[in-house]
Amino acid sequence: MGNRMNPVTKLPQISETRILGVAKYLSEDIGYRTVGTLEHALADEWMVTAAEQVQQNCVRIAAKTGRKLECEVWRQEGSGNHRFDMMGKRLYKTYVNLSNIIVRISDGTPEGKEHAVLVNSHLDSTLPSPGAADDALPVGVMLDCMRVLVETPDWSPKHAIIFLFNHAEESLQDGSHLYSTQHPTASTVRAVLNLEAAGTTGRELLFQATSEQMIEAYSHVPRPYGTIFANDIFSSGIILSDTDFRQFELYLNVTGLDMAIVGNSYLYHMRKDLVENIEAGVAQHMGENTLALIRYLSSSKSPLPTLTQGYTRPSTVFFAHIGGVFFMYSFATAKIMYSVLFLASLVLVRLTFVDPAPALKKAGSGFWREQGKGAVGVLAGMVGTLAVPNLVAVVMKSGLGKGMSWFSDPMAPLGLYGPAALLGGLLSQYLIGQIHEQSVFTALLLIQSFVAVGIQLAGIGSAALFFLSALPIFVSFAANSLLNGKNLSLWTYAIAQVMPLLTGSMLMVGVVEVFTPLTGRVGADAPADNIIATIIAVLGAQALPLVLPFAHRFGRKALFRGVVLMSIVTVVLMGVFAMREPFDKMHQKRLFVLHLENVTSHEHHLHIAAADGAPGFQVLVNDIVKEFSTTDSPPIPVVMDDHNSDWDSLYPFSAFLTPYKVPLAVAPGYVSPWANEKSFAVTSVEHGTSLIPGTRNLTVKISHPGVIWTVIAFDAHVLQWSLDDNPPDELARHHIKEGSFYGSDTYTFDMVVKSSEPGNGIMVNFIGLQEKGMWPAKKAVKAEGGVAMELFEKLDGWLEEKTGGTVDALLMGCVAGVAVI
Repeated sequence: MGNRMNPVTKLPQISETRILGVAKYLSEDIGYRTVGTLEHALADEWMVTAAEQVQQNCVRIAAKTGRKLECEVWRQEGSGNHRFDMMGKRLYKTYVNLSNIIVRISDGTPEGKEHAVLVNSHLDSTLPSPGAADDALPVGVMLDCMRVLVETPDWSPKHAIIFLFNHAEESLQDGSHLYSTQHPTASTVRAVLNLEAAGTTGRELLFQATSEQMIEAYSHVPRPYGTIFANDIFSSGIILSDTDFRQFELYLNVTGLDMAIVGNSYLYHMRKDLVENIEAGVAQHMGENTLALIRYLSSSKSPLPTLTQGYTRPSTVFFAHIGGVFFMYSFATAKIMYSVLFLASLVLVRLTFVDPAPALKKAGSGFWREQGKGAVGVLAGMVGTLAVPNLVAVVMKSGLGKGMSWFSDPMAPLGLYGPAALLGGLLSQYLIGQIHEQSVFTALLLIQSFVAVGIQLAGIGSAALFFLSALPIFVSFAANSLLNGKNLSLWTYAIAQVMPLLTGSMLMVGVVEVFTPLTGRVGADAPADNIIATIIAVLGAQALPLVLPFAHRFGRKALFRGVVLMSIVTVVLMGVFAMREPFDKMHQKRLFVLHLENVTSHEHHLHIAAADGAPGFQVLVNDIVKEFSTTDSPPIPVVMDDHNSDWDSLYPFSAFLTPYKVPLAVAPGYVSPWANEKSFAVTSVEHGTSLIPGTRNLTVKISHPGVIWTVIAFDAHVLQWSLDDNPPDELARHHIKEGSFYGSDTYTFDMVVKSSEPGNGIMVNFIGLQEKGMWPAKKAVKAEGGVAMELFEKLDGWLEEKTGGTVDALLMGCVAGVAVI
């Protein structure tokens, strides 16, 4: 939608054209906005100008109309430290002179500024990506929301809205930490709306909702797309991702909503995160939902004033279903409903029970015997449904060497593992022998309703999935008992299957859209094929639960024919998928390449790594080395652990990498700029006063002109330091990562450590990225990138030709060394 004004109401409206214009300017005109680069600084300058233009428009309109409207602008700048644990690793962050741009819209009164909703997005982009969707699009959404609000006649906020354009999320949330700990308006924040993107298509997903009040607020958006299932999955930690929401929770102790565009996340943190790849309607959807939330939370109906004493952790089941209908009810209501359904199911099954084998009936045992047999059938079906797809996954990866052949299409795993799951279900029913159809049907009803109660009593809202499956089975079975007597009609199956199929399909699509691309960056050791096979099997079983009783409807001969047919289909599909390649131009392999210059040993190395287990990586490495190595040394596989400092620039994500290393020849007469005019060094000053015996008191200084994203790593028993108040009380490996504004090239920290033997210092590994040594981000100034950029230009062109564009390479020029302090 391109119109700034609604042609019917004549009121301002969200404009997708304007939002995408912002995203295009940031991602293409300015470019890769990595923290510490010149482009990062240019985005800061542009954002200040854009915020001031909003303020000027606001002042003009308020003066002209007399509306109670005030817009304030801040450019915050500051330095700080924070601990950032991730992937089970302990990490410390430090930043210098980073900036945020903040706009507060209020009615201008102290009362109107007392309670505020914070709306957040980030200006920066990550290393290998121009960041059109992540996160320039949400930046455009926020700017357009401000325009619509300010230009809407007679609108005035009851409660303030703070728009935070934070400028350092990808460096591990430094910008949101800076705002939360140092800005004067932070204390007025009562709730947060965090806008993110991990893809380029589809509706934005509500994947974190941390209070009853905010879930209710979300129910007012025009196009809701959020479920308790997504909330439970993300909060479980299964998805190794994080957002600024973490800092707001930790330092402001506020509730909120975390929303992100997640469709087509193949382009997440990739070069092709460009406006041309953002699906039409995505920006409009996020913009209109965000605007509706802002209007509600800034109105007189807002829950913000009630949140001053904290908030209630969510105990609400919520989900959007077909047609955008949004359901929500409390955990207490859920427990009652699910318990009533289970008890009603038990009564119904008992009252309608007719023993299929009365001659075998012993006093009172027929009912429980049949339900037991039915339960065995259901449980066997669950095992078979899981086992066969996982067997197919093992054969595809280890037997045929065609692992991840489904990767290039998020729906492709359904084709490979869906029929295998169906085969597993049918085969399990054939192997356990004939069971009466109705026994399996009623056992399934009892198990689904009982599991819903059990999971809900454990405080897990995703129990609704089993309730939504059991309820239509109960209704259809009750209707069948009244209208058709003891035999199950085909209409009973049709009615009972509709809701599970709709719910399961919606959930399946959302989950595979996220998890299929995710397998491209979970590491070669992760069983990606089995993970996806298990997801398809579990969600498929929930979508088609009545396959199990239906398998017994026509007898063992018909069931055997079904097993044979599905076996043939499964084998044929395995053959089809064995001919597929995992990657294509829009679903690329991630390749990580470092040109590393060690200023201590004066050696140069080429480092190559991948983050997936797809076949062919070893061949690609050998081809790269054959083409570009300047020595006769073969590529050497390297152990990736906390002491492999060559990849510390990507720590702790580096744990997922499978790296190789090959030496490069150094040209005669080469003079390193990093050891001379741009000295990258770690030094220390030792303080001899007020020492506890057996300790050292140090101020450590890191100088890194022309180098960004520096990391130092060392082993020490730290007793205290300036980075936080709780260092581990033991000898441990410490990683300290820096992210600072362009031109800020020094930082220091203090620490007291237990000293080792006299004369022995602490060995410090240090590494950083050349600010002008990242390809293609710095293509325009490649001549200033030295030998690394010369190599990258050739390597990138070679990869494009060799792989047909199926590889997206992160090419980074790194400088490293070792110091003793």
